[in-house]
Amino acid sequence: MTGRGRYVADITPPGTLHVGLVTSPHAHARITGIDVSEALEVDGVVAVLTGEELAKDTEPLRQYLNVPDVQWRPLAVEETRYAGEWVAAVVAESRAQAEDGAERVYVDYEPLPAVLDPEQAAQDGAPLVHEAHGTNVMAHREFRWGDVDGDRARADGTSRVRTRWNRNSTVPLETFGVVARWDRDRDLLDVWASIQMPQFPEQLARSLRIPTNQVRVHFDVDVGGSYGVKRGIKHGVLVGYLARRLDAPVKLIEDRAENMHGGDFHGPDRIFDVELSYTADGVFTCIRIDVIDDEGAYPGRSPLQLAKPIGAIVGPYRIPSVSYNATAVVTNKTGQVAVRGFGQSPTNYAIEAAVDQAARDLGMDRIELRRRNFIRPEEFPYRIPSGTEYDSGDYPAVMDKAVALAGLPALEARRDELRAAGRLAGIGVASCLEPGGGNAIFENVMNPSNDKTTFPEGCRLRVDGEGAVTAIVALSSAGQSHDTMVATLVGEELGRDPSSIAVVRADSLTGLPSQSPVGSRMTIVLGRAIRGASEELKGKLRAIAAHNLGVAVDEVHYDRGDVVVRGAPERRLGWDEIVAIAHRKQHLMPDGMQPGLEVVHVAHTPRSGTLAKPDGTVQLYPTYSFEVHLVLASIDPGTGKVDLDRYYIAHDCGTVINPDVVRGMVYGGTAHGIGVALYEQFAFNPDGQPLTQSFMDYLLPSTHEVPQIVDTEHCTPSPYTTLGQKGAGESGYMGAPAAVAGAVNDALTAAGAPPVHSLPIKPGDVWAALRATATSRGEA
Repeated sequence: MTGRGRYVADITPPGTLHVGLVTSPHAHARITGIDVSEALEVDGVVAVLTGEELAKDTEPLRQYLNVPDVQWRPLAVEETRYAGEWVAAVVAESRAQAEDGAERVYVDYEPLPAVLDPEQAAQDGAPLVHEAHGTNVMAHREFRWGDVDGDRARADGTSRVRTRWNRNSTVPLETFGVVARWDRDRDLLDVWASIQMPQFPEQLARSLRIPTNQVRVHFDVDVGGSYGVKRGIKHGVLVGYLARRLDAPVKLIEDRAENMHGGDFHGPDRIFDVELSYTADGVFTCIRIDVIDDEGAYPGRSPLQLAKPIGAIVGPYRIPSVSYNATAVVTNKTGQVAVRGFGQSPTNYAIEAAVDQAARDLGMDRIELRRRNFIRPEEFPYRIPSGTEYDSGDYPAVMDKAVALAGLPALEARRDELRAAGRLAGIGVASCLEPGGGNAIFENVMNPSNDKTTFPEGCRLRVDGEGAVTAIVALSSAGQSHDTMVATLVGEELGRDPSSIAVVRADSLTGLPSQSPVGSRMTIVLGRAIRGASEELKGKLRAIAAHNLGVAVDEVHYDRGDVVVRGAPERRLGWDEIVAIAHRKQHLMPDGMQPGLEVVHVAHTPRSGTLAKPDGTVQLYPTYSFEVHLVLASIDPGTGKVDLDRYYIAHDCGTVINPDVVRGMVYGGTAHGIGVALYEQFAFNPDGQPLTQSFMDYLLPSTHEVPQIVDTEHCTPSPYTTLGQKGAGESGYMGAPAAVAGAVNDALTAAGAPPVHSLPIKPGDVWAALRATATSRGEA
C-alpha cells in the first residue's frame, strides 16, 4: 500500500460540479409532486433534475429479459419502488452544497402497498411492483435432464433441505464513482468510472441517445474493489446527461448509505428447495433444485444468474438426472447485480447442504459419501446432464490433499477437545466447483430471443524500434493483478522478461473488444488473445528472419526472441537484429511486408459459439476449477457465538500462472464466504425500510474473525486453454459458505439440535436452535 493509486475520486477537472441525491423514504409510493424552488436558491446550486425531465431525453436502462413494461431509469418516474431509490439530482459547485440543496427538495408521496418476500411476490394477488407488467414474476424456466422419473424410482431414499441465502454483497472499500465531461467542439463524452461491467460504453451511449463513437470510457483508473458489483450504469447515464446539459464536468461519488441502499449493488436473495435421491449404499441418482430469486425492484442483468448454475448443476458428483426450476421475481427492494461467481456460490451451498443431509439420513461419513459420488479422473472430459462438459479434474486427489493438510485425525481430536471443554464444535466439509472463462450464453438460456454466443477479449502487441514490448488491453481492474497477469503471459509466449513488458490500458475508443473481468475469465480468454497476438507477431519475426537467412519460413523456428534454422542452430537472427530490420531497414524486408511490429488479436471464449438447445442443454463455461474446504468451528453454547478454530483448503485451478495472485484470491474469497456464512446481510423491516444503515449494522469479518487459512494446490491442466490454466477469481468464495455452515451444523446436530439452513447463521439462530432442543427435552 503506497497511496499512489488513481481513483475516480482523485479526478476533478477544472470547473467540476457535484451531484447530491434526493432519495425515496418509501418502499413503494406514487410521486404526486416535486418542489425544487427552495433548492435552487441554495448557494452554489446550479440545477435540479427530476426523473420526468431526464426521461424525456434518454432511453430506459437495459433489461436483459423481454419485459418492455418494466422501465428502469436513473431517477424514478411517477413511482418509487424501493426505499433509497433516486428521485431527483441536485447539481452544485461542491458536494456539501449539493447535499444542502437536496435537503430542500420537497417531494409529495402517496404510499402504495409493498411486497418484500419473494415467495409472496410470486403469488397471485400480491402487490405489483410494476403494475403494467401484470405480475412480479420476471422469468420462470423449468428444465429436466436425464431420466428424472426413473432415477427417482430406483432410489432407496431422498433427503430434502430448504436453504435461504439472504442478500449480501461485496461492500467494496470504494463506493461507486463517476466523472463525465462533454467536449462540445468534438461532440465527445469523456467518462471516468469505477466500473466492472460488460458493454458499459455501449449501454451508456444508447441511453443517452448518442453514437457509441462519441463516448470514451477511460479504463486507466484504479477500482477500489468490486467482484461484480461495480456496474453503475444509472450513475453513468445521470452524470453523462448532466455533463452534456450543463456543458461542464460533473462528478458523483456515492456516500456509504447511498451505496448500501440506493446503488443497486446487492447480491442474490435466494430460496432453494433441494431433493437429493440415492441408493441404500449412498450412490446419488437424481437431484431436484427449485429456486426463487428476489431481484429487487428492477431485474436488469441479475436474473441471468439463475442460468449460470446450469453449467455446474450437479457439482463434482455423478448424478445422472436433474430437475431444475428457476424463478426470478421483483420486490420492493434495491436491485441486484452480479456478485462474485454470478450465482454459483449460493447453488454450491444448497447442493452441499443436501449432501450433508443425505449423509445424516444414511448415517454415513460426509467425506466418504462425497468420495463415493465424485466424478472419477479417468472420466474427464465429463458431460453432465445439463449438457456442459467439465474439462478436467481429479477430485479424489484434491480431497486427499485437503484431508492430509488438515491432518484429519488431529482435527477430530481438536474437535473432541473443544467439546470436552464445554463448547460445541463441529467440522465442515465442502467440495465445490468454480466455473471459469465466462461467456454470454446464459443470456440465451434465460431469454431464448437473445442469440449472443460470444464474449470476446482483445490484445494488441507492439514492439518498438528499440525492441521494447508493450501489451495494450482495454479493461478496468479492481485489484486482480491484471497487469502482472498480462505481462507474465506475454513474457511466456514471447520468451521475454515479464518485467520488461509494459501493459497499457486503452480507452473504449482506442482499445480492443473487452467484456470486462467477469466470470473468472481474463487469464483464460484474454490469455487466448495474448496467445493469438503472440503467434502472429512471431510469424512476422520468422518471416523477416527466414528472408534474411535465405530459407523458407517453415525451415525456421522461434526460440525466446531468436529465430533459428531447424537443424542448424548456429544459423540464427537475434531479437534486436530482426526488430531493427522491421523498423529501419526496408531493403532487408520481404517484399510487400508492412514495416513495424504491431499485431492485434481478438479471441472468442474457448468452447463457445453454440446456442442452448430447446431443452436448455448447453456448454456453459469452458473450464472448471475445484476446491475442498475443511473447517473446524467452535461455538459458545451460552451465547451462540461461532469462532472458526482451524481452516484448510485444497485448490485446483489447473496451471497456476502466478501463485501469489491465486493465493490472494483464495484467501480473500474465503474471507468473503465467511462473512456470508456468519455475518453479512442486508435486512429490511416489514415496511421495506433498510435496517443495515452502516457498517455498525452490516457486519463484516475482520482479521479477528478470519482464522489462519492453510492451503495447498493441485494441478489438473485444462486441455482447452493456452497453458492449462483455469479460473481463480472466485475461488475460496465458492466453497467457504457451505463449509462454514456445515461446521456449525455438525456442532448443532451433535448436540441434538436441528441444522440451520439460512445464511448468515447468527448467534441468535444458534441459540434458538439449542433452546428449542432443550425445551423439547423438558430442560430449563
